[in-house]
Amino acid sequence: MKHLLSGTAFLIINKSLTKSIGLKGAVLLADLISKEEYFIANGMVDGWFFNTEKNIEDDTTLTPYQQRKAIKVLIDNKLIEVKRKGIPAKQYFKINEEQVIKKLNNLNSTNLTTINKNKEIKINNKTFTKPEIEWIENYIHGKRLSVDANQFYDFYESKGWLVGKSKMKCWKAALRTWERRNKNKKQIKTTMSKLDAQMNEYLKGKEYL
Repeated sequence: MKHLLSGTAFLIINKSLTKSIGLKGAVLLADLISKEEYFIANGMVDGWFFNTEKNIEDDTTLTPYQQRKAIKVLIDNKLIEVKRKGIPAKQYFKINEEQVIKKLNNLNSTNLTTINKNKEIKINNKTFTKPEIEWIENYIHGKRLSVDANQFYDFYESKGWLVGKSKMKCWKAALRTWERRNKNKKQIKTTMSKLDAQMNEYLKGKEYL
């Protein structure tokens, strides 16, 4: 029963946005942002990601005709950009996050608006979203970091995702910092090992004097 109500089982849309651009446009935008989150977790760096009419229909029940109308609404409101590329050509999307935030800011007096299953947009301040272990693994793979994903996750999970006494702002930055610290520790350990070896050689040399 619980999995039916989990974050992967539904999309959450903003009521004010729905009134402004229509239900189909709001549903499509929520689905696209959800898809964007997936591609970001898998190393997307330029903001563009592809999606097919079939995938969108499976996720939202919007027919191809309804999708085209909803896409036009989103483009007209400058909430997304669309282009076709590749052979065979695929439809690529880019979320105009600043415009989405601006639109929500104009429509809502509330501070926080959640528009999809994993991604939160906060109007005045950035909101931290705890990463899934899969996101961490994908980011490590995409950036070729030398970090144990489970060790990183378990450490900050035990700390309540705090850095010192403050709430973590960006887990990706924390992950990169984690790697740098590990590298520094390894360098220190290597240097100490070399010094120990040199000292041992020196002491051995004195024994023969």
